[in-house]
Amino acid sequence: MTVPTLPWVTPNPPRPGTQVLVMASRLEVRTLRDVPRFFLKAMSAWRQVRRAPGVVGASLVAEPFRRTFWTLSAWEDRATLNAYVRAEPHYSIMTSLRPVMKDSSFVFWEGPAEELPVSWAEARRRLAEQA
Repeated sequence: MTVPTLPWVTPNPPRPGTQVLVMASRLEVRTLRDVPRFFLKAMSAWRQVRRAPGVVGASLVAEPFRRTFWTLSAWEDRATLNAYVRAEPHYSIMTSLRPVMKDSSFVFWEGPAEELPVSWAEARRRLAEQA
């Protein structure tokens, strides 16, 4: 079962000449049995992120047989990202999935809006450097 990459979407195009906050994450669940539940909840969060105020862009990669999910998003600023994290359904999803998580890694950086979308290679490089 291969799940395709959900390609970069741009719900709120950034203003030219602005800086954006980019976040990349690697999320690994404990067992293959946890994958379907995680994936269903991830799709709910994906629908939410596409409507979130302040989101500039987002993408998702699922590697179900590796029990790993990757997110990449860009935000107007830290405040808009934090508002999304605390909003429902993301907040409940995040707390309900904690028991099935094996590992989670996050990296944040700022960059010019004109450099979006960030490549997956760049996001994975930054996550690997942080590990």
